[in-house]
Amino acid sequence: MADALLFNPHTYDPAHFDPETRRLLRATVDWFEGRGKRRLIEDYRSRAWLADFLAFAAKENLFSTFLTPASAATGDDQRWDTARIAALNEIFGFYGLDYWYAWQVTILGLGPVWQSDNAAARARAAELLAQGEVFAFGLSEKTRGADIYSTDMLLEPDGNGGFRATGSKYYIGNGNAAGLVSVFGRRTDMEGPDAYVFFAADSRHPDYHLVKNVVDSSKYVSEFRLEGYPVSAEDVLHTGRAAFDAALNTVNVGKFNLCTASIGICEHAMYEAVTHAHNRVLYGRPVTAFPHVRRELADAYVRLVGMKLFSDRAVDYFRSAGPEDRRYLLFNPMTKMKVTTEGEKVIDLMWDVIAAKGFEKDNYFAQAAVEIRGLPKLEGTVHVNLALILKFMRNHLLEPVDYPAVPTRLDAADDDFLFRQGPARGLGSVRFHDWRPAFDAYAGVPNVARFREQADALCTFVATTAPDEAQSRDLDFLLSVGQLFALVVHGQLILEQASLTDLDRDVLDELFSVLVRDFSGHAVELHGKDSATGEQQAWALAAVRRPVVDEARAARVWARVEALSGAYEMAP
Repeated sequence: MADALLFNPHTYDPAHFDPETRRLLRATVDWFEGRGKRRLIEDYRSRAWLADFLAFAAKENLFSTFLTPASAATGDDQRWDTARIAALNEIFGFYGLDYWYAWQVTILGLGPVWQSDNAAARARAAELLAQGEVFAFGLSEKTRGADIYSTDMLLEPDGNGGFRATGSKYYIGNGNAAGLVSVFGRRTDMEGPDAYVFFAADSRHPDYHLVKNVVDSSKYVSEFRLEGYPVSAEDVLHTGRAAFDAALNTVNVGKFNLCTASIGICEHAMYEAVTHAHNRVLYGRPVTAFPHVRRELADAYVRLVGMKLFSDRAVDYFRSAGPEDRRYLLFNPMTKMKVTTEGEKVIDLMWDVIAAKGFEKDNYFAQAAVEIRGLPKLEGTVHVNLALILKFMRNHLLEPVDYPAVPTRLDAADDDFLFRQGPARGLGSVRFHDWRPAFDAYAGVPNVARFREQADALCTFVATTAPDEAQSRDLDFLLSVGQLFALVVHGQLILEQASLTDLDRDVLDELFSVLVRDFSGHAVELHGKDSATGEQQAWALAAVRRPVVDEARAARVWARVEALSGAYEMAP
């Protein structure tokens, strides 16, 4: 019997979605399955452009249906629905990050457009989507990275109400083929934030010069240069501070997609890894008979389940967000930072088991081991997102407020707030519901109770021995604190989703045994930081806990892992 917690193309039936969404998700799975594993891997190895995939997506109106918000819809079933977008992310990750990437940077390119009041640009974007075009997000630059305070894309007024844009952009996905590129720049006749401009460009225009693909991949991550590119009033999406906010709010929307792509990669790799290990005999015994192998694969499995639980619950907060509820601004960098780094751990654990098999060119695992590394590094590094997460720590841990309960959000609704998030500031004023009831509901699960002790200890740390002024400037120290806080938030949403889905308690207990170990490890790391005070060092060692061991529980969870052997094999 297939494990209901993991995506399996052979049994996949997204019955919780409306009929057209179900049809499109299933059609996408069938398209990949029909191409087969050999073609999938060969296209990855030969760095083939994704023309056949984009032709399929255009034929099925896949991007147009999923990425046109209701306010710009021209056909049935078009809406911006984070739940079904997440489902498609997982499918793309399962078959290859190159496919996901073309879709992801289309999402980023659309962000400034759907946030814009420019009706002509919005109508143009909807039409391009209907034609099967992809989009691009022209923000970062070679010498400045994503430092959008200082852009060298310069717009010089042309005297007729428009501009001529000159400058380069770097690391811009789909820059070779995008029907519309949302480009961030600044006017030469103004200073300060008022000079910012977001405008729409066409990669086929003669003044748009494609320089190269900066990566060795099917992903076309371009460098392009504009030379006197004409920007009319109809091309301007945002000006001034609104352009700056559109850049950050677009990243808020786009970075969420990294978590479910990471999940898909890990799921495909896990089927291969468990099948290989369980059917390989060493020293007269199956590899999976060795205790260390069982622990590593079981840890990988429960970490992957945790990734899925957290991400699924975060969808609900995204879809329920509004001007008075911005909790998603914490859960978003959590999905970006925590879930994707968990994905790296999952792959590493499995790779330690299958060893040299993980390098073989005929397996999906070889590309999974490479691609999983990219996700923590896109849309802001782990460190950038950890620093962002820290801004919410005191309010989240110590100063909860009442909110209505957020239900599971799988309804066919349009998530229009994502394109009217407003000014990208005021993070210190974001408030959260009490995290403790999620833990109270599972107080009888031994390792949840053990982890709760550590979470309570972190509250004491924040209240009594929080970083002083000097430590607040020591990012190395702060990031250790951030890892501890991230674990509490991770555990909270896992428990909320576990309650909503009636998760098997053995799996939950085994998962929290891993989180207890993780918290202890980060506490020891904090203890060793150069700037840690004696009081902080004592706190760190006192927060170390040993997970509650239960051999019978571990054996029951192992049986679930063992059952993955042969559960899915992609057609040749």
